[in-house]
Amino acid sequence: MEYIKWLFDFVLHIDKHLFEIVANYNTWTYLILFAIIFCETGLVVTPLLPGDSLLFAAGAIAAAGSLSYPILVIVVLAAAFSGDNTNYFVGRFFGKKIYEKDYKLIKKAYVIKTHNFYEKHGGKAVIIARFIPIIRTFAPFVAGAGTMKYPRFIVFSIFGTALWVFTFCSAGYFFANNAFVKSHFSIVVLALILIPAIPALYAILKQTFTKSKA
Repeated sequence: MEYIKWLFDFVLHIDKHLFEIVANYNTWTYLILFAIIFCETGLVVTPLLPGDSLLFAAGAIAAAGSLSYPILVIVVLAAAFSGDNTNYFVGRFFGKKIYEKDYKLIKKAYVIKTHNFYEKHGGKAVIIARFIPIIRTFAPFVAGAGTMKYPRFIVFSIFGTALWVFTFCSAGYFFANNAFVKSHFSIVVLALILIPAIPALYAILKQTFTKSKA
């Protein structure tokens, strides 16, 4: 419970926490950002780590001159892409076991929902999933566990990763000095978390309603 409270506070005040990290660790901040994005993307046991909001906040801090925007983009691209590929191969070797039973740190329900997401959207699901929290973490894992061949996966992964990173880092970088964003940063961050999750929430509610009706 304490971890959830800390995580919630970290995400909502991510700009302040990042400024503290930059002040304390200087250039090591890039490594910290790499580790967070890699884990959020590459490890199925850490789907709750900040993704969209972290990129936005990092872009905003780069606009303030505390980080280099080009270096930030390169580091985050490397983290997200390597995380995607690590997760794919973990799914390739261990994924099928997840369909057989539930695990304490890996919820079978998340895997099945992501699998259904793939069934509906096909290859472009790799790109779409990049913008949906939690599903983003499980998408490459399910791709590896399923029938998607690696050459096909990596094409979608490169495009989706680049689109995701440039969208949120650039949004933070170019809108950081906007008066509304400065005054309502927590609300903007919360919107970045909730809005991308709306399609997934809609799909879940629709599926639940359909089952109830049946």
